Amino acid sequence: MELSERDITYLPGVGPKRAATLKKELHVNTALDLLYVFPYKYIDRSRFYKIREIEDTETYVQIIGEFLDWQVLGAGKSQRLSARFTDGNDIIEAVWFKGVQYLKLQKGVKYILFGKPSYYNHSYNIVHPELELLSSVNMETRQGLEPHYNTSGEMKAGWLNSKAMRKIISGLMPDLKNGIPDTLPLSLREQYHLMDLTQSLVNIHFPKNVTLLKKARERLKFEELFYIQLQILRHMKRREQQYAGLSMPRVGAAFNDFYYNHLPFPLTNAQKRVIKEIQADLRSGKQMNRLLQGDVGSGKTLVALMCALLAKDNGYQTCIMAPTEILANQHMETLSQMLSGTQTTVALLTGSTTKKQREALHAALLAGQIDILVGTHALIEDTVQFSNLGLVIVDEQHRFGVAQRAKLWTKNINPPHVLVMTATPIPRTLAMTVYGDLSVSVIDELPPGRKPIQTLHYTQLRRDSINRFLRQEIDKGRQVYVVYPLIEENKKSDLVDLENGYNYMREHFPGCKVSMVHGKMKAKEKDMHMQAFASGETQILVATTVIEVGVNVPNASVMVVENAERFGLSQLHQLRGRVGRGAEQSYCILLTRVELSKDTRKKMDIMVATNDGFRIAEADLQLRGPGDLEGTQQSGLPFDLKIASLSTDGQLLELARSAASDILEEDPELELEKNRMYKSQLSKLKQHTVNWADIS
Repeated sequence: MELSERDITYLPGVGPKRAATLKKELHVNTALDLLYVFPYKYIDRSRFYKIREIEDTETYVQIIGEFLDWQVLGAGKSQRLSARFTDGNDIIEAVWFKGVQYLKLQKGVKYILFGKPSYYNHSYNIVHPELELLSSVNMETRQGLEPHYNTSGEMKAGWLNSKAMRKIISGLMPDLKNGIPDTLPLSLREQYHLMDLTQSLVNIHFPKNVTLLKKARERLKFEELFYIQLQILRHMKRREQQYAGLSMPRVGAAFNDFYYNHLPFPLTNAQKRVIKEIQADLRSGKQMNRLLQGDVGSGKTLVALMCALLAKDNGYQTCIMAPTEILANQHMETLSQMLSGTQTTVALLTGSTTKKQREALHAALLAGQIDILVGTHALIEDTVQFSNLGLVIVDEQHRFGVAQRAKLWTKNINPPHVLVMTATPIPRTLAMTVYGDLSVSVIDELPPGRKPIQTLHYTQLRRDSINRFLRQEIDKGRQVYVVYPLIEENKKSDLVDLENGYNYMREHFPGCKVSMVHGKMKAKEKDMHMQAFASGETQILVATTVIEVGVNVPNASVMVVENAERFGLSQLHQLRGRVGRGAEQSYCILLTRVELSKDTRKKMDIMVATNDGFRIAEADLQLRGPGDLEGTQQSGLPFDLKIASLSTDGQLLELARSAASDILEEDPELELEKNRMYKSQLSKLKQHTVNWADIS
């Protein structure tokens, strides 16, 4: 029977109970599934240590020796067994806190003691070491690199620890001797010097040496990334063939009048480059599907407006969808100011738009009297009908669901061009996977005259001096944000912290008006406080991350982030982007507790060292992994990576994408006999992934 057809229940060492646990915890149903549960680390079991050679507490060691004596200490749940173990020269203590009653130690017998040393009371000891009788071990065939597997609490409770997993998987190795069908053709393996699948699976679990392990990992990572890229690029090619793009070749009166007579400030070279890239898409005859990345304050809104003017010059309307009413209102205000004195009409549609206003707006929209419609998710309602929608611009798109974005496609007979904008810089490797079907444009320079934000990291011990600094800024006429960690459903302590912070600021800044905003407030109350801050009526805004993407306040010069250790790097960067929007010097103060972990300290150092959003996003990807990044944490990644890493396998990803692109260039539908294997594998993948090509 094929490994892909063998139910794990009937594998040696599994049985019904363990099978149920494996199915629930690891989604493992067959013997082949089990082979794709990869080790997370390997320990060298070929080396034996002398006790005096132990130098740190990071390396696992194995020692040949015998027990001198032992004693059981304590009673009941506090019971432990302490034993002295010697290699013939020195002594190390071995300690067990669990299973003491099952340990049957013998004197005068040679053991192999294996475990991770810890340093306590000026000497090394090993807690819960593994024990083997030396006489029972074949030293000639002893495994070099021993695999270790991640296990959950429920697995451990069912006696499915790493050792048990190792034993079950080792039982499948004889089945691999005859080989299993490969998932990559020989031609591709030879072209990229890849190990075959059988050898890869053997050596990923039980490698004879580091070289074979490296080759196995490379093959399995390449395959994983290759099929993701093949799927993404195939959908992209299909979309290009399926959806003819609305043709927008003209650069006419609307664009030229604005460019020559109403441009609020000269375009940066980056903005000019991006507009040219978008313009080329609009006139190409293919539907545009482009991601526009630009740091906070880089001028994405102006680029979006100029693209909308190109659409108008070609007889098409544009809609701009924002995730919140505050942001939609901000876009409306900005666009209205920029378009003042022009013939271009702009309107706003949100949840606050009255029924009477809606009726008039719907009629004007259908009659083609509105060129640009700005709004929230209200735009996707069936009652909103355009005369000729040609361009859809989605701001901070990760805050919308898949179905919400897809609805915008139905607003015209031919799908409109799509421009997705984000102020969350996305690392290249992540963009190539999550947004791999989109063309990418980057605005990588800020408008002239902007001063870099100065970022400072202080502990809570410096609060008095920080307060003095805030008072100086407020006395200059500036405003201050004070941000606390996000209020979550069951975290009452967050709300208490926020309220305490609000009361603290009121007490320590008499004469200043202080507002408070958080996500649990009703929308109207929240908007009222935000607008009071925006208008300068209040000097200090105490808030949660609801202001991360929010109202534009050029007069705000200081961002204080309380408990900064609880935020991710990209989130801290977004919060920092709320200040520095005017001509004055702005500051971001990161406040943390005194004791910090190594990763948290590194995070603070990165924030202080750079304002470059892309450097920060890359660092965040390495620290936290892709599933937690801002922009992906809403829905998780559209695929599961079992072995490849987007933070460390960038070069392999580019190689895999290039290989996929070459194959599709020759055979877009994978109909050639030599490409049938790819098609078969993609059909299996399709059951577990989302078609991102059709939802941007």
